[in-house]
Amino acid sequence: MNIKRETADLAVDEASHKSRPSLDAHLIRGDEAFEVFGSSKDGITSDEAKSRLDCYGPNQLQEQKKTSTWMRLLLQFHTPLIYVLLATAGATALLQQWVDTGVILGVVFINAIIGFVQESKAEKAIESLKDMLAPLAVVIRDGTKTQLPATELVPGDLVLLEGGDKVPADIRLTRVKNLQIDEAPLTGESMPVAKSAEELQGDVPLCDRVNLAFAGTLATNGTAAGIVVATGDNTQIGQIAGMLHEVEGIDTPLIRRLASFSMVITVVIILFCVFVFLVGIFTGKETVEMLMAAVALAVSAIPEGLPAIMTIALAIGVKRMASRNAVVRNLPAVETLGSATVICSDKTGTLTRNEMTVTRIVSPDGSYFVTGSGYEPTGAVLDESEKAVELDASPAISELVKASALCNDSLWRQKDGKWRIDGDPTEGALLVLAGKLGLRQEAATREWPRTDEIPFASELQYMATLHHNHSGHALIYLKGSPETVLSRCAHEWSSDSPLDIVTWRETADSMAADGLRVLAVAEKRKHPQETVLEFEDTEQGFALLGLVGMTDPPRQEVIVAVEKCHAAGIRVKMITGDHIATAQAVGRQIGLRATEGAMTGAELEKLDDADLDQAAENVDIFARVAPAQKLKIVQSLQRCGHVVAMTGDGVNDAPALKQADIGVAMGITGTDVSKESAEMVLLDDNFASIERAIEEGRTVFNNLMKTIVFILPTNGGECLTLVASLLFGALLPILPLHILWINLVTTVALAITLAFDPVDQDIMRQPPRDPQSPLIDRSLVWRIVYVSLLISLGTFGLFFYELEIGSSLEAARAVAVNAIVFFEVAYVFNSRNLNDSVLNRRGILGNRIVWWGIAAVVVFQVVFTYWPVMNSLFRVAPLDAWMWLRILGVSLLFMLLVEIEKAIGRRLALRSQPVP
Repeated sequence: MNIKRETADLAVDEASHKSRPSLDAHLIRGDEAFEVFGSSKDGITSDEAKSRLDCYGPNQLQEQKKTSTWMRLLLQFHTPLIYVLLATAGATALLQQWVDTGVILGVVFINAIIGFVQESKAEKAIESLKDMLAPLAVVIRDGTKTQLPATELVPGDLVLLEGGDKVPADIRLTRVKNLQIDEAPLTGESMPVAKSAEELQGDVPLCDRVNLAFAGTLATNGTAAGIVVATGDNTQIGQIAGMLHEVEGIDTPLIRRLASFSMVITVVIILFCVFVFLVGIFTGKETVEMLMAAVALAVSAIPEGLPAIMTIALAIGVKRMASRNAVVRNLPAVETLGSATVICSDKTGTLTRNEMTVTRIVSPDGSYFVTGSGYEPTGAVLDESEKAVELDASPAISELVKASALCNDSLWRQKDGKWRIDGDPTEGALLVLAGKLGLRQEAATREWPRTDEIPFASELQYMATLHHNHSGHALIYLKGSPETVLSRCAHEWSSDSPLDIVTWRETADSMAADGLRVLAVAEKRKHPQETVLEFEDTEQGFALLGLVGMTDPPRQEVIVAVEKCHAAGIRVKMITGDHIATAQAVGRQIGLRATEGAMTGAELEKLDDADLDQAAENVDIFARVAPAQKLKIVQSLQRCGHVVAMTGDGVNDAPALKQADIGVAMGITGTDVSKESAEMVLLDDNFASIERAIEEGRTVFNNLMKTIVFILPTNGGECLTLVASLLFGALLPILPLHILWINLVTTVALAITLAFDPVDQDIMRQPPRDPQSPLIDRSLVWRIVYVSLLISLGTFGLFFYELEIGSSLEAARAVAVNAIVFFEVAYVFNSRNLNDSVLNRRGILGNRIVWWGIAAVVVFQVVFTYWPVMNSLFRVAPLDAWMWLRILGVSLLFMLLVEIEKAIGRRLALRSQPVP
């Protein structure tokens, strides 16, 4: 065979073998594997092992070249947002406002440290992968069984495995006895995989390569021997590590928007300051005077409080999400989840309960449905007329349930108030079925104690047990795959007619097509004096008791959550390592909407990029997928313009979790590798928590937009006031020192309150934001300009009115400063809803924090206006009652004018909508 010819000279041709063995080993016959990989039943010699170790290197994941610590730290400052902050710090330093300079630089360094820490996640993920590799291995070398460090394994080594061992390398199994391996972390397979030494044919997906054992997986049962076919970076887990190195995390939508916004605002501010400076020089003003004026303009224009407010808003979102079982590791990820247009979710444990449950029984006397889910003993067995079946009233069901409980090695018990299964989940589901009918395993065992057994083996595809009761009777119970059990049955239970195998097989196939895992159960009488169960006893002569269909049921709350996601314009896609029929059944139950049918990993592998993009867009169920295929699906969706949230719990999910816009790892079943690769961890492994987190993420973004649209007009109004005064040679209504005070008060006491706004009632009925849209659209730009003009006009009007009626310059400036602050007090209510009116109870009273902020503003302004020290420092004078009435009256008018503008905007938006 070709593989044999290509790999016979293993030790010599290093270049051709470093990747080949693990790729093709499942296609080699077991007895031929020894020759192909240069080994024997006595293993390889120590000298040969040393030679191969020199050739292939140690069995460990290799270190990749890393960016130096200092360079990674310096790169944190290489963003437009940081440039804006540094420019702001420079401006405040020029004005010798050292406290403001220190605060801004503090924000810069805190952000840099957070980014630096987050960039270490990939390296931590690789370290977690290394921890999954077995520390020791049992091998045959020089014909002797020995234990050695797993790092010394080489291709061709003969390795021995038994239940409880961690597989130390990728191995072609040559001898198998009842071996089962938990491959969930690597392949996503929800159940332990029964292994075989048989040769496979054709293009076999990774999940179905049952004659291979993969490094990092765990043998749960049985024994085996096999030849090492790949070590270190050439193993499947090593290839995942390579993908993790290659995948570069992408910026979140918020960071991308902020970068664009920061660049625009930086350019606009610089050009505007230069323009004012040049105009002043050309009109005859002093250079120093105009330089300080330009600096004052920069201070008034740059929203230096915005980064701090955004950090606080994101932190509030983090806290809210944590209370809803979603822990966020990276602040911007809060908003990213709210921007998601697609959620790619694993099936087992996330969409489903990860608790096998019997849902259907077919016995010789009819078909039955079982209610209740999970391991709780709640539910009933219903006949076709939906009447509950009692154990004593149905001999056929009674015998089937008794056989299922006795031919069973699992335990079902209650611990800490919760029912649990110790052992195989499939067998556990049969015990729960018996419990729903009032039959406990302990009672059945006392009546029919087990005398002998034939344990389940992958080669046999069945389990058999021999039981004797206390009345001198003996029975053999047989439980296994329908094909195996039906072939051993002669007739149905309580009938002497020959078994209609074709009909029963069609029934089993129909149940499997519905996504059920199907077991057949049968019994056979044995002579009471015989206490040993031989293989010959299980070959024929059984009476079929029936078929049992079970499934891992979807979480009820997931069905509601998926519906909410669809209403919010978010596509939900299932990407699982499980079988396609099971995935389709769960998909139907939870309400996935696919424009095309389900697709397997093998089918995906045949598509080019264009066809893959089309499949990723239209198909909602992907089954039997390999790690690299999960990564391809995420990349394809991103090419199509989607913001992708990816959930996962295994090592196989790590590359896709890192590539996704936001990776969501499972907190209960998730591996350390998946958690280190993700930005968010679900404490309850529940998809419904993702939907709730999206709701919080959207709320965070909405609140961020409110704070931006609130803060910028303050700066805009101050800037316009200064520019108009400078260009027209008028008195300055406010001084640079006043600007710093106003910005401090409105940021600390007012803007921050908008970050606490509650969730909008219809937020999950709105479509996702366009990932390519700017941070601020045209309507909000107009709002900012409009409000800035109102603030400037109102400030000028009140300032010059006070001078006109004979007030002092200090009093007039106190009026101007208080006017801007109380315009902002009014505007904070306008900002609580960017489009709809806030002149209602929810808009005025819906956020108690706003009122606490207003109370703080009043205290600040009273101190500013009446404390002599502040009067002297800021060169202002106390106000009388009439001045306050004018300020408050104009502020109320200001609030109404903004609401009128919003009402006009709503009407124009309705007119622009197409007529259905």
